[in-house]
Amino acid sequence: MRKFTETRLLVATHNAGKLAEMRALLAPFGVEVTGAAEAGLSEPVETEDNFIGNARIKARAAVEATGLPALADDSGICVDALDGAPGVYTADWAETANGRDFGMAMARTWEKLEVAGAPEPRCAQFRCTLVLMWPDGHDEVFEGILPGRVVWPPRGAEGHGYDPIFMPDGHRQTLGEMTAEAKNRLSHRALAVAKMIEGCFA
Repeated sequence: MRKFTETRLLVATHNAGKLAEMRALLAPFGVEVTGAAEAGLSEPVETEDNFIGNARIKARAAVEATGLPALADDSGICVDALDGAPGVYTADWAETANGRDFGMAMARTWEKLEVAGAPEPRCAQFRCTLVLMWPDGHDEVFEGILPGRVVWPPRGAEGHGYDPIFMPDGHRQTLGEMTAEAKNRLSHRALAVAKMIEGCFA
């Protein structure tokens, strides 16, 4: 596995929450982290039907546009009773003509569970796939999975995305109720980043 020896890393996301989370997780390693919006990058079209494929698309586009090593993630919530949906389409469920509305997306998810008559607990997993890519095209892939369940109504104003309706196994708070520090210790992204740090930074 290749070690990361560069001093700058571009995180290929326009999501301010994800960028802040990644900056916090990588802060101890003295790497200067910038985001796609800061670099003026547009979002590439994600054409794959799996997390690894879409993360690679984003990483490759960022590397080719900037010449910097890039870290991209594709992540989402996979609900058991919905056959793993929304999965790679997690953000798509939030799309509106005026941008993303995750309140609407969370309501849609719960409505589908109600229509399906899904029994409690309504199990789900947050999944994150990270692709760390260098300018020569080499990449390393890391996956993190956080099991839990979907709850209603949404709880908490912290986090982002579907965090307010996801309660991790072994916890009584949703990700939306947890502090950033608490979430960063257990999130699917934190699990994937921990693997990346062990493999490429430690």
